[in-house]
Amino acid sequence: MGKDTTGFNTRQPGGGPSAIVSDSMWWSAAYEMDLDDIYDLQDRYVAAAKRARSAGFDIVNIAGAEGAGVPLHFLMARYNHRTDSYGGSFENRARFWLETLEKVRAAVGDDLAVTTRLCVDTLHNSDHGIRVAEEGVGFIQLADHLVDFWDLQVGGDSLEHWVRDAGSSRFYPENFQSEWVRQARPYTDKPIVGVGRFTSPDTMADLVRSGQLDIIGAARPSIADPFIPNKINEGRVDDIRECIGCNVCISRVNAGAHIVCTQNATLGEEYRRGWHPERFSTARNAEANVLVVGAGPAGMECAITLGKRGMQSVHLVEAADELGGHFRWVRQLPGLAEWGRVVDWRQSQLAKLANVHVVSGKRLDAPTVLDYGADLVVIATGSSWATDGLNGPSQSTITGADAALPHILTPEQIMLEGKPVPGDRVVVYDCEAYFVGVSIAEKLARAGKQVTLVTPMAGPALYMGLTGEAVEMMPLLAELKIAVVARHHVTEIGDGLVHGVPKGGGPPRQVGNRRGRTDHPTSSRQRAVSRSQGGSAWARRLLKSSGVGPPVDLGPLGRCPCAGSV
Repeated sequence: MGKDTTGFNTRQPGGGPSAIVSDSMWWSAAYEMDLDDIYDLQDRYVAAAKRARSAGFDIVNIAGAEGAGVPLHFLMARYNHRTDSYGGSFENRARFWLETLEKVRAAVGDDLAVTTRLCVDTLHNSDHGIRVAEEGVGFIQLADHLVDFWDLQVGGDSLEHWVRDAGSSRFYPENFQSEWVRQARPYTDKPIVGVGRFTSPDTMADLVRSGQLDIIGAARPSIADPFIPNKINEGRVDDIRECIGCNVCISRVNAGAHIVCTQNATLGEEYRRGWHPERFSTARNAEANVLVVGAGPAGMECAITLGKRGMQSVHLVEAADELGGHFRWVRQLPGLAEWGRVVDWRQSQLAKLANVHVVSGKRLDAPTVLDYGADLVVIATGSSWATDGLNGPSQSTITGADAALPHILTPEQIMLEGKPVPGDRVVVYDCEAYFVGVSIAEKLARAGKQVTLVTPMAGPALYMGLTGEAVEMMPLLAELKIAVVARHHVTEIGDGLVHGVPKGGGPPRQVGNRRGRTDHPTSSRQRAVSRSQGGSAWARRLLKSSGVGPPVDLGPLGRCPCAGSV
C-alpha cells in the first residue's frame, strides 16, 4: 500500500491517505483509502504481528520512516489531504498510526515487545513534513503509552531521500542524526534505539552514557561484522571489521540482486549449513606452501583466509611498497577516507598470523614465480586503468589517447604518481559510471580547474543512484560548476580538442580550444579489462606448464565497489 507501490506483482493499485502520484517513482500512484480500506489495512498489521509471534519473533515494529510506509504518509501533511477524522489536524493525521498500534498491542499483549520506527525530522523544516520539535515529539507524546521502546531516525521526506537516514560515509559522518534524535529524550522515559552508522565502540558507549540512546541500532555495521557485540564483550575491538559506509550492500538490494559487502567477503554465504565465517577448519592440504601475488584487498583477504586455515606457509608478495592495491589511492579521493578501512583491517589481521609472510616492494615475473618454491600460487594482481582509452562502451581505444603524453592522464597517474594536470580546463571521460570519474572531477574542480565530465551513459555516476549517493553528488557537481555532457562517446583526442559523437547518432561535438593549446587534459576512465583477463590467462598457462596446479578459486573474496568495472 501507499503512493510508492508499483503493483508489479499484484497488478493492483496501492491505497494511501490521499489520491496522489509518487514523488519518487514516476510509475506509482495511490488512490484515497475509504474507511473500509483503512480498517482492512489495520487488520493486516494485526495479522502480521500474530504471524511474527507464531514464528518466534520477540519484537514487532510498525514502521514509518525513510519516506515510506502508510503510517508516515498519514502523519505528513505533504501526503495527507483528507478532510475527515483521519486528516486535517495533527491529531487526526496521527489517528491511523495510533489506532494501528492500539490494535497490534491488544492482539499480542505482553508476548511481544511493540515498537514503532518514527522519522522524527524529515530535514526540510516545513509543516508539510515532520519537525522534531513539533510533529516529532508530538507523536511521541501521543503514542508513548503504546510502545515498549522507540526506534527513531531522521531524514527521508520522500522515498527518494531514504539515504538521508542511511547516509554514505562520503557525505555523512558517524552519528550524524544526533542533532535531532537527542531532542526526543526529554519527552519519553522509554528506551530509545537510534542509528547513524555507528562503527566505533567508543562512540556507542558515549551515546548510551549521554542518554541520547539506550540501544544501538547498527544495520550496516552488522553487515560488515555480524559479531560486533561479541568482540566488544571479549575485548577484541581491533578485530572489528568496521563498515566503510560505501552503501554497496544497499545498492545490491536496490538492484534486486544478491547482497554483498565491500568489507565482509562472506556476506550472503550464511545459508551454508555447518559453516561459520569466522571459524576456520584446517585445510586438507595444510602442508602446502602458498604464494599469493598481489596484495590488494582480494590478495590480502585470500592470504588471511589461507593463514587461518593453517597452511604451512603463505607468502603475500606485492610489487608496490605499500599494501592495498587501488585502495591506496581511492582512500585519498574526496570523502572516501573511511574506505581505507578495507586495507587497515586486513593489515591488522595479517600481522597476527605467524604463518603469513608479507613481502612488499617486490615485483614477480613468470620465471620468478616458477622458482619461488610454492606448491600453490594465487594470482591477485588486479588491474589498472587503460592508458590508450580502451573502454567498454565502444569496445575500442580512443584515437590520440596516450597517457605517456603530458596532457592525458589516468587516475593512477594523478593519485599515485603525482603527474601534474596542465592548464586550466580539463575533460574527464567517465566510462565507469560509479565513483572514480566524479571523484576525479571533484578533486580537480576543488583544485581550481574548469572541469567538463563527459560520459556515454545517461548521466554521471549512475551506480550512485543505487547507493543513494546521487542525491548528494549531483547537486555537488553543480555547486562545483562541473559541466556534464551525457550520452556522448569520445572518439578522438586532438590538439587542444576532444572530439565526440552522441550515443546513438547525431552531429559530432567538440570540447576544447581551437588555438591548438593542449590545456584540456583528459583522464582515461576505463578499467583495463584486457590486462585483468590476460593476467588470469597468463597464470593458467604458467601453472599448467610448471605442474604447480590450478590457481586457487577466489570465490567471493575481494568484492569491492570497483568489481563491476572489471
